[in-house]
Amino acid sequence: MSETFSTIDFDKSGDGLVPAIIQDLHTDKVLMLGYMNVEALEKTKKEGTVTFYSRSKQRLWTKGETSGNFLFVNEITADCDGDTLLIKATPAGPVCHTGADTCFGEKNSQDVRIGEAFFLNYLQKKVIRERKLNPTEESYTSSLFRKGINKIAQKVGEEAVEVVIESKDDDSELFKNEVSDLLFHLLVLLEQKNIDLDEVIDVLRSRHQ
Repeated sequence: MSETFSTIDFDKSGDGLVPAIIQDLHTDKVLMLGYMNVEALEKTKKEGTVTFYSRSKQRLWTKGETSGNFLFVNEITADCDGDTLLIKATPAGPVCHTGADTCFGEKNSQDVRIGEAFFLNYLQKKVIRERKLNPTEESYTSSLFRKGINKIAQKVGEEAVEVVIESKDDDSELFKNEVSDLLFHLLVLLEQKNIDLDEVIDVLRSRHQ
């Protein structure tokens, strides 16, 4: 869990509460709004699940304590005035007591946007595709597209061999770097074939439902 704030001024309001906006870490959807006092924030940081101060129950209330749909904390940030919290979290299920994904009635589709899969989609659709559509002389990725499918496929094969070689050693950092190279070149190959990573994920999903 990361924290990017120094001081929250709980004394700005007469009841010692500050609003806490809960945002899905992976989809950026705003899930709900609650209120925290000092104890609620400390409990949230200590246990890693979002705890509010319930104004109706007049006590600390951990989201999901009844339903099991906890909000697992990833990041806690304060606004510039130190009187509002932004908490990025991963929901364990629907957030609203009505059964809706969010308390604002919006669908919070995570599908392939979960964590690292979202970054891989970004890497293909934004970064790699940009190098393909708007090539530059200094771009390594653009040079692969200029050389064509045979060169790209060859690079995937070479990186796969490197992964196999490094897997037999005990240097985890080198292994992770080789796996990263393989994933990158595989994304370039997908882009050259005009296939989105989403389509591959759909195939995987169909096999494991």
